Amino acid sequence: MVAKLFTFLGAYVKTNLATALEYRASLVSQVAGMFINDILWVAFWVLYFTKFPVLRGWTLDDVIVLWAVVTTSYGLATGLFANALRIPQMIVQGQLDYYLALPKNVLLHLLVSQIRLVNFGDLLFGPILLVVMVKLTWMKLLVFVIASLLAAIVLMGFFILAGSLTFFLGNADAIGGQFVSALLHFSTYPTVIFDQSVKFILFTLIPAGFVSTLPVELVRQFDPLRFLALAGGALLFLGLGVLVFHLGLRRYESGNLMSMRS
Repeated sequence: MVAKLFTFLGAYVKTNLATALEYRASLVSQVAGMFINDILWVAFWVLYFTKFPVLRGWTLDDVIVLWAVVTTSYGLATGLFANALRIPQMIVQGQLDYYLALPKNVLLHLLVSQIRLVNFGDLLFGPILLVVMVKLTWMKLLVFVIASLLAAIVLMGFFILAGSLTFFLGNADAIGGQFVSALLHFSTYPTVIFDQSVKFILFTLIPAGFVSTLPVELVRQFDPLRFLALAGGALLFLGLGVLVFHLGLRRYESGNLMSMRS
């Protein structure tokens, strides 16, 4: 079963890569632009820490790890599964009809049917940034990789969950987009700079803490409880996203699509 799943995913990735590489010049320029954008943000934090070496217990190395995790996890989630951010549009425009006619799971097929190689710029930037600017042991690098994978699952689950609101609220592209933007924005800052009420939101309604703070704390010093919290958060948000999507899919199949278009 698992072997068939990986064969299915591999076939889609191979096909999508071949299609995307037809426009290599455009791809290189877009990836370069993404690298430059990420570098500018990192440069901001480097300048900040030259004047203020410690931010509520966080050092420059911690923020570098944060940016490495965020860019790696975002690049992985949106590079390999680009349609995760297009769910509202696909629902409203009736593009799910195509996937309903296929034998594979609708959500899985939808997610893997498009990749965005430009987002691989983020996926590459994170590890490169980490290796160049932070001295880590092999064990800490392994923790970084695992934490980034779990953070990518959190992002994926949240993207699916936010996008699936369209099934119930009609054209909710703007609402879902606001949630996604808030998650990405808050993920680029340490949660230590916020008060307790905001921290609570960043570990519940908008799970930015699972994408930024928890991975950094694990890389800094591995803690089994923090690891379980991160893994649990990944499973929770992915599970919620999948559940809400399939509940909404029943409404879509029952003919409510026309009301969503109006």
